[in-house]
Amino acid sequence: ESIDNFNTYKIFPKIKKLQERDYFRYYKVNLKRPCPFWAEDGHCSIKDCHVEPCPESKIPVGIKAGISNKYLKVANNTKEFEDCEQASKLGAINSTLSNQSKEAFIDWARYDDSQDHFCELDDERSPAAQYVDLLLNPERYTGYKGPSAWRVWNSIYEENCFKPRSVYRPLNPLAPSRGEDDGESFYTWLEGLCLEKRVFYKLISGLHASINLHLCANYLLEETWGKPSWGPNIKEFKRRFDPVETKGEGPRRLKNLYFLYLIELRALSKVAPYFERSVVDLYTGNVDDDADTKTLLLNIFQDTKSFPMHFDEKSMFSGDKKGAKSLKVKVADLGTGRERSFPMHFDEKSMFSGDKKGAKSLKEEFRLHFKNISRIMDCVGCDKCRLWGKLQTQGLGTALKILFSEKEIQKLPENSPSKGFQLTRQEIVALLNAFGRLSTSIRELQNFKVLLQHSR
Repeated sequence: ESIDNFNTYKIFPKIKKLQERDYFRYYKVNLKRPCPFWAEDGHCSIKDCHVEPCPESKIPVGIKAGISNKYLKVANNTKEFEDCEQASKLGAINSTLSNQSKEAFIDWARYDDSQDHFCELDDERSPAAQYVDLLLNPERYTGYKGPSAWRVWNSIYEENCFKPRSVYRPLNPLAPSRGEDDGESFYTWLEGLCLEKRVFYKLISGLHASINLHLCANYLLEETWGKPSWGPNIKEFKRRFDPVETKGEGPRRLKNLYFLYLIELRALSKVAPYFERSVVDLYTGNVDDDADTKTLLLNIFQDTKSFPMHFDEKSMFSGDKKGAKSLKVKVADLGTGRERSFPMHFDEKSMFSGDKKGAKSLKEEFRLHFKNISRIMDCVGCDKCRLWGKLQTQGLGTALKILFSEKEIQKLPENSPSKGFQLTRQEIVALLNAFGRLSTSIRELQNFKVLLQHSR
């Protein structure tokens, strides 16, 4: 309930506005990378699967100038961006920067190449990589389903969630049933796992739930005279989430969606100092628009920090029993009149905190599993589904990178690029758009609750 209210009234309206800003609406992606795991079974021929790349003339000059970290003032200080033709040819930074800045960028690039990325990043310099206008290619139900789509999700869960084949995992209700097994053996097994592996499964399940919600909320309802009508499909929502139709599995998926929302919300609050520096500019070439975009982004960061999740509630009211109880009642009275626990029951500092050797090995395994999932997105047969799958996995991978880089973020210099931690423009765009998708999911869930009440 606290997340629903916080998202509806504070986050959702602002994140929606941010996604409409030029800096965040253009995403460079390679949709032609071959699937590294199995032979392609042909691309989806459904017209709604098609992604329309953005014409070169539509891309803001500051974005297409060819430097992946084009949000820094040190990288923007050049008159050459006035000339659109010349800007599109700017591949190197040497001719436009001072020697000091050159060295900083070389160090930066070297660090970026060796970084522990959680995602397989697209090579932005590849001729196959194209800019896509995310507003013109919205995520919605395309009709892409069946064996090809299931192969992708099966590969993610069966081979990349630390799961032995002997344990049956409850699938989406659209998958063939396995008799009487309701998947409880899977949850018994899951509870026996270490924190890190449970977290991994919950993140992937939350992402799957979020994507399914988008498809249910933006479903092709009818197509008359060539004019498609899109909207919420209650029947489809119930098939994927109703406790009865999913043998109790649906609510667990939605719970994991909230968990993923909190993880990415936490990452945004942690990375705020990175963007609060004056050196970070979110550059598109339009000075006024860029300033407005940064103001809106910082405003969203302020909201993320205001959500009560930056402490462990177990440490509260832990003094002498009588005093603790008295204080607890007073806090409850300030709110709704009833006691409520704070929703953030997870602290990433508790992850990978065992013996050093074992913890390091587990973190590497965690990272490689997630990297594999980002590579599986190149096996999605529908271009539109592939686009949004890649963006959302890169967004989550960026959130994980942030959560495990807290010390580096705290040491950032105010007026120069950081050698210890950096984000490329692609990572920034993916991070905020992926969180925007989660925010939309939580909002759509409220709509479905109302629709279900009315349908009863």
